[in-house]
Amino acid sequence: MAEGKTVVTVRDAVSTTVEGMGYELVDVEYVKEGPNWYLRLYIDKEGGISIDDCVAVNDATEPIIDKLDPIENAYIFEVSSPGLDRPIKTDRDYKRAEGKKIEISLFAQQDGSKQHIGVLKGKTDGAVVIEENGKPVAIDEKNIAGARLAIDF
Repeated sequence: MAEGKTVVTVRDAVSTTVEGMGYELVDVEYVKEGPNWYLRLYIDKEGGISIDDCVAVNDATEPIIDKLDPIENAYIFEVSSPGLDRPIKTDRDYKRAEGKKIEISLFAQQDGSKQHIGVLKGKTDGAVVIEENGKPVAIDEKNIAGARLAIDF
């Protein structure tokens, strides 16, 4: 099964269970790192995620995935928090990140750069608007390779 189809299949199979447990299913990824393949569920909830939360979701979803058997080769299954620099992918993610500093990576340069950092002002149909260096910048959603919360140390 193709990587993208695997992710959609797993997301569809486990989302009701995860959400029924009071968690948000932030992302599902199926990636190769070194010699190993990983299937990861990223979950979140108000107040953050603990190890016990990850174990509970693992225990509830692993039998669903095993029964579905969407992956032919061996893989490592993990349930994790999206972390402090969580990716911003969905409309819900953008809404939650409004007023926060984000980093946006682009497929093609805009205003001389493929990286933009600013405060998220909102998302309209087809564009993400940030305030960068005191000025509003509208970025075409189709040009966004990735977006995530920015972390200042």
